[in-house]
Amino acid sequence: MTDATEREKERIRDITRVLHGACRPLRILSTLAWAPEVKEIFLAKDGRELPEVSYPAFDPTPCIEAVREARRRIIPVTTIDLWLDRHALSIELGARMLAAVGTTGFFEYGRQIYGEPTAPLRYVPVTPLDLAQSVLDTITNLAHIEIHTAPPCYHSAESVAEDLERAVRAHFGDQAPAIELVDRLSANALATARRIRVRRGARFTDRDFTQLLHHEAHIHVATSLNGQAQTDLPLLAAGHPGTTRTQEGLAVFAEIISGSIELDRLRRLADRVLAIQMAIEGADFLEVYRFYLERTGDPDQSFENTRRVFRGGVMTGGAPFTKDLVYLLGLLQVNNFIRAGFAAGRADCLSLLFCGKLDLFDIPALCELYAMGLCRAPRFLPPWISDPRYLLAILTFSVFSSRVNLEPIVEVASKLLDSAPVVRMPARAED
Repeated sequence: MTDATEREKERIRDITRVLHGACRPLRILSTLAWAPEVKEIFLAKDGRELPEVSYPAFDPTPCIEAVREARRRIIPVTTIDLWLDRHALSIELGARMLAAVGTTGFFEYGRQIYGEPTAPLRYVPVTPLDLAQSVLDTITNLAHIEIHTAPPCYHSAESVAEDLERAVRAHFGDQAPAIELVDRLSANALATARRIRVRRGARFTDRDFTQLLHHEAHIHVATSLNGQAQTDLPLLAAGHPGTTRTQEGLAVFAEIISGSIELDRLRRLADRVLAIQMAIEGADFLEVYRFYLERTGDPDQSFENTRRVFRGGVMTGGAPFTKDLVYLLGLLQVNNFIRAGFAAGRADCLSLLFCGKLDLFDIPALCELYAMGLCRAPRFLPPWISDPRYLLAILTFSVFSSRVNLEPIVEVASKLLDSAPVVRMPARAED
């Protein structure tokens, strides 16, 4: 190995170390968290008064100075340097966003990071709002059909926690995250590399357990642990706003490929996009809360759904937190990337998606870094990657079926079934 090659590798190591340090203060969700009494006061007043929320002050200076230090060594012309430069920009925007909590500036920085509902996608002339509406329209079209989708039974948080503990120990061994039951949690479950917290008192369907395992453990925990093992590229251990879309897209894709997603889950993801657009157009917290209350009939859940939109933003409307766009948008991008990569004969890149916290556009740089010996192969992979037989069969079918134009076939089917009565099946087959 030449001295020049070794110097280049050391330069890359140094820059990723500096950017990793710049990420460390960026605790987006914990900074934007609301005290539990905010919900208690709001519900005690029957949801008639805007919540009063305060946030800790955030000084972006250390993050921005670290980013500037990294940029002095980045020459954004090569694939690897462009990768470093993109992450530097995302980290800086994240720091500036946190410094602007509670103001319209928070939304302005957030939309640059996460996007906005009416902004067309980069390579496809469709918006996140279009995607969300198409999901809701499809679900509405199914409403006239009596398809029985109610779960057969619900499971307690305690039983789900026990099942999760067995599953993660089998998958992660001595690096398995701890499973904790907690009294207060904004969601039914949340995960970090070290623990998965489950809200005591929550109820779970038969599919919720599988969804939690594949979404939280096999994606979020796995990419955290794999990133921590990247000693030459510590940036891959640092989740920051620039990696959120791909991480959540992978997690929702995992729900789909594992067969654990449900229509209600897709509806909730689509509703988040509509709620964000309502807030951008001026709806305040109370109006969005009422929107969710009509959807769910549950004041507690409606508050939590609305909180996701307004955390860090302006309660009177016009400046929400746009992060929740990333679930449907990330799902679309991950799905298209996996399908297109497979069709192009590059299924070899699939494992690299899990080597740490990354964005899809990082893959070319990570291929180069892997060839240089700087990027390590991921130790922990979801089952549909470590044993890809089902995934490859689905992708093969996807490539095959995408060659067929469905429009004339749909027209024929519509005419064929136009006069046929709707078939109403019983909820369960009789013995």
